[in-house]
Amino acid sequence: MASESSFDIVSKVDKQEVSNALNQASKEVEQRYDFRGVGASIDYSGEKILIKANSEERARAVLDVFESKLVKRGISLKSLDAGDPYASGKEYRIESSIKEGIEQDQAKKISKLIRDEAGKGVKATIQGDELRVSSKSRDDLQDVIALLKGADLEVDLQFVNYR
Repeated sequence: MASESSFDIVSKVDKQEVSNALNQASKEVEQRYDFRGVGASIDYSGEKILIKANSEERARAVLDVFESKLVKRGISLKSLDAGDPYASGKEYRIESSIKEGIEQDQAKKISKLIRDEAGKGVKATIQGDELRVSSKSRDDLQDVIALLKGADLEVDLQFVNYR
């Protein structure tokens, strides 16, 4: 009898790379001529990223700089949860955060997709903020990985512990 093979689906972000992207974006905002005198800044405090500027367009421009730095560092923009600009006194702010883990409703969508599209021998179980997919056939697991990479999901997925 063949043993079951499995892998885990997770959504993790390298915190060091996020920190590096923030530092690079902050330096660029300080040095760029078009950000001079507009009070543009980007700060990171614990879980929240706070972008400030004196106009909505400048705040969006700072967010754009930060997004470009994330992409250069290999972090998917699906992991960035950026809010809309809002006025706070004389400045505009954008609050953002980095999403980690797969939320319950997203996990259910992924599990349903696997059940509907993959073969009968493939099982997906939700374990906290990750999923474990198991099957007797390694080929089926490869097909599930290809299916999920091709699917348009709202989370950035990584596939780990393939055994």
